[in-house]
Amino acid sequence: MKFFTLLAFALASIHVTTGGSAENRCFCKVTGTLDDCACDVETIDSFNNREIFPKLQKLLSSDYFRFYKVNLNNPCPFWTDHSQCGLKYCAVKPCTPDEVPESIKSSSYKYSAEADQDIERCEMAEKLGAVNASLSDETRQALSEWKKHDDESDRFCMLDDEDSPESQYVDLLLNPERFTGYKGPEAWRIWNSIYEENCFKPYSVKRPLNPLMSNSGDIDGQGFHRWLEGLCVEKRAFFRLISGLHASINVHLSARYLLDENWFEMQWGHNVSEFQVRFDEELTKGEGPKRLRNLYFLYLIELRALAKVLPYFDHPSFHFYTGQPVQDAENKKMLLELLQVAKTFPLHFDETTLFAGNTEEATKLKEDFKLTFKNISRIMDCVECFKCRLWGKLQTQGLGTALKILFSERQIETMPSTSNTSPSFQLSRQEIVSLFNAFGRISTSVRELENFRSLLSKLKQ
Repeated sequence: MKFFTLLAFALASIHVTTGGSAENRCFCKVTGTLDDCACDVETIDSFNNREIFPKLQKLLSSDYFRFYKVNLNNPCPFWTDHSQCGLKYCAVKPCTPDEVPESIKSSSYKYSAEADQDIERCEMAEKLGAVNASLSDETRQALSEWKKHDDESDRFCMLDDEDSPESQYVDLLLNPERFTGYKGPEAWRIWNSIYEENCFKPYSVKRPLNPLMSNSGDIDGQGFHRWLEGLCVEKRAFFRLISGLHASINVHLSARYLLDENWFEMQWGHNVSEFQVRFDEELTKGEGPKRLRNLYFLYLIELRALAKVLPYFDHPSFHFYTGQPVQDAENKKMLLELLQVAKTFPLHFDETTLFAGNTEEATKLKEDFKLTFKNISRIMDCVECFKCRLWGKLQTQGLGTALKILFSERQIETMPSTSNTSPSFQLSRQEIVSLFNAFGRISTSVRELENFRSLLSKLKQ
């Protein structure tokens, strides 16, 4: 393994010969103001690395956030030749029943004083049951479908894992995201499906550096970028979110790469040559820095969502419910402190610029936005590497939850002030866990870029 890692470094140094320093080729254009934003890269770096990252990592190590419920056995809904990855590092170790706090398993929907009202709820259920018994099977089914439609109408991603009997809890701390060896045509098929079919892009416009399709007639992807700049701000933002997510995942894989393996230990760490292959301006025909800038755009979107959702978590009815009252109270305090810090960010993304045109057209575009993003969340069930599928599902659900928050501003602002009235805006435990862990991944990526800058600066020019 060490031999192949050294060989990768050598190959990277052979290919990179004319474009200045290694650091400049990756980062010289990852600076200044971001497109469609009033914020600059340097402000994000400083704010994340000093204010957000340390607080977020501490929060994510708690029981509430480390256990994630997921179904890794869903069949791929889009193609039939789906097989399982045989690589040993693709495996995910689910929790045994006694490893997950009982209160988390039995009350994934309970965050509040509702947890103390079970008896009252049971009594009410008995009364309603007498009425409900008079309903026909068809009516009960219709009511169930209406409720499901109401729950799903404001979501940007699929959350069917919550109720699936095949879902299992996974300890995210014991199954970290890192390089597994899953790559090649199988992995590119996933991203190809996302970019080519789910980013509002016509087939006639070629995406740069897609190994599954020819880029003939489209030198360095200039036709693609002319098309992208010609899109409305919403569709352009959609592509940049997906590109940013892709970039973030690639940063994680480069930062936690298997550098050496022998019979008594495995060494995981930063693979600089892998990072260069994915982000060096020369090796990616100018695409790498654009991808990193999209990562910062994604960071701004998710940070804005955290600032917006503060009233929901600050509401008297919200409580963590893990069966550890003291720790639950401390976690809520940590969470609110984190969200207060997020709110102080000086240059937040202005989401009011999205879907702000003609009301009818904006509504239609918003629905297209939701349906397309839900489709991407379903594509995650086609990922053959189970660990990649786990983190892919979590991060797409987290981004979908962030979008849900951004476009539920009115509901959040008009939440009742007392705990006796349930707010119309709700987040399931699945949404909460994915929201903060997904932002934790983006925050980690931004922090890792500082490490890669330092490592690249030490390479021979």
